[in-house]
Amino acid sequence: MRLRALLENDTLGLRLLSGEDELDRTVRGVMTTDLRDPSRYLSGGELVLTGLAWRREPEDSERFVRILAAAGVAGLAAGEAELGAVPEDLVLACGRHRLPLFSVVEDVAFATITEHVVRQVSGERAGDLAAVVDRHRRLMTSGPAGGGPEVVLDLLRSDLDLTAWVLSPTGRRIAGPTAAGAAAEPPAAVRAQLAGEQLAARRDGRRGPHRLTAADGMTYSLFPIRSGDPGDDVRETVLSDWVLAVGADADEWPEERLDLLYGVTQLIAVERDRRNASRTVRRRLAQEVLELVQSGAPPAEIAARLRVAAPVLLPGLGTAPHWQVVVARVEWGVTAERGYGPDGATRLGGAGKGADGETRGGGDAGAQLGSARKGARAGTARDGATWDGSARDRDGRDRGAREGSSPDGRDVPGGVPGGPVAQSLLEEILVDPYATGPEPSDRIAVAHTGDEAVALVPLPALGDGPSEGGTDHPRTEGAQADALLAAVREPLSRGLDGDGRLTLGVSAAVHSADGLRGALEEARHARRVAAARPGRVCAAGHQELASHVLLLPFVPDDVRRAFTARLLDPLREYDRRHRAELIPTLEAFLDCDGSWTRCAARLHLHVNTLRYRIGRIEQLTGRELSRLEDKLDFFLALRMS
Repeated sequence: MRLRALLENDTLGLRLLSGEDELDRTVRGVMTTDLRDPSRYLSGGELVLTGLAWRREPEDSERFVRILAAAGVAGLAAGEAELGAVPEDLVLACGRHRLPLFSVVEDVAFATITEHVVRQVSGERAGDLAAVVDRHRRLMTSGPAGGGPEVVLDLLRSDLDLTAWVLSPTGRRIAGPTAAGAAAEPPAAVRAQLAGEQLAARRDGRRGPHRLTAADGMTYSLFPIRSGDPGDDVRETVLSDWVLAVGADADEWPEERLDLLYGVTQLIAVERDRRNASRTVRRRLAQEVLELVQSGAPPAEIAARLRVAAPVLLPGLGTAPHWQVVVARVEWGVTAERGYGPDGATRLGGAGKGADGETRGGGDAGAQLGSARKGARAGTARDGATWDGSARDRDGRDRGAREGSSPDGRDVPGGVPGGPVAQSLLEEILVDPYATGPEPSDRIAVAHTGDEAVALVPLPALGDGPSEGGTDHPRTEGAQADALLAAVREPLSRGLDGDGRLTLGVSAAVHSADGLRGALEEARHARRVAAARPGRVCAAGHQELASHVLLLPFVPDDVRRAFTARLLDPLREYDRRHRAELIPTLEAFLDCDGSWTRCAARLHLHVNTLRYRIGRIEQLTGRELSRLEDKLDFFLALRMS
């Protein structure tokens, strides 16, 4: 707005004292101050309101006006309440520096002027930005993207003083302002917190924008960037939608500004859909390779297929000397805890308790235990029909469909296909650290079948020297299960909360197409190990397949329950009655490899007290912790519990 417009509104009580030739200056904001030097808070274009409390002598006016003029303010409005009238020395100083000066009558509050200016300026900026955004939308929908989301984010910052970032469901920064002087992006922990809040809000059905004061003390407003049909089940898209995180509190924004921000999210969604479409060819090639690997095709045929697909799967890299396989499974309508219920029934991975109290078998439980012990476990299907773990349920439906292997995925537990969701997630979390393009997931090839997604991750060699094992293969780095968990657990757990699970399995690196079949099986075994653990998001790596961890998921529930009950129930009951902490003592003793001094130090006990507790454990169980066999039994019982 122009300074001249302020004089046209009689309710503002403004009277021009000097600067009539400067009334066409543009007002970009308003600031109230009585500081002697407010320069640090000025950025130019403001209407400064002052009560003159800073003025103690006539010379103060010259210093004050010089500071305002140097900062490039639009004008100065002085209240008459403090001195009764605007001093002549202030009028003269403003005239010398060509700074427009207004007086404000005593009965008009500065808040009235501030509200009027903010309303006018915001409306004009929103209108101007809306026009620019509309032009950009037409460009994006009729041709190539004009610079991507960064262009719109730069417009938000320059025209509305709003700094915003586009974040993925895991909190990865997808886009941010690029203009000089933009605020630093939130740290990784804060981005994960923002993404988790958005996912939780979507699952709860809360309408945006969502406000959150994050760990860095800043208040952010979150605007969802949604994909797909608005009528789709929220679980189909919640783990793949982006979010626009604005570094401001939108609680009292006018409707016009909120509408503008939602228009911005729709514009960014166009770019999101374009990026998804660009992955179609890469996904199809990955599907072809996966089918060859699963069908047991000769390695030479698989290698030939990879060479043909290399320009798409590995743009700019040529060939990949190493590959890694990552398997992910997303299930809905399952519990995430593993342990014993009140009635002693086991809840393992996808198995949970139904409303009728019967044990319900989820997809993971069937996948892990079916091949190891067909018919050993009875339960209740979702429709109430009993089944015995054989190939077909009593009503004739194929068990594979219930476990997520149906072609369309619509009869999986929870009624939502998990394969496409897992595919989008793997494309997000397996970002290639060597990519230099605008979208670093362009070198991740992911296929899906049923509830499962399989990623082929190329691993270019990092060096020419021998590996640590002494072989001639170049040294490589690949995805690690622990690192994947650290990156995605917090936000995705909130998006899965209630009835969803994500389990990941990571293979070792293989050096040719010959090893892809084994890597796929290795990753699937690791994922089954992860599925036996508690939590909404779990992962396991190939390293764990050489330990007892691999065997535990396949132990029948009744054997698991009997084994742990015989060893641990006497200790639990004693702890309940006497608060003796025998179970924690046993865990610490085994963790310290049976060292009396280290265990006593860890528990802050005298060694004699520790010896008394261990003796009580041996007395209650009839075992001796000096014997390796008994130590091993206790160790496994604690792990299975």
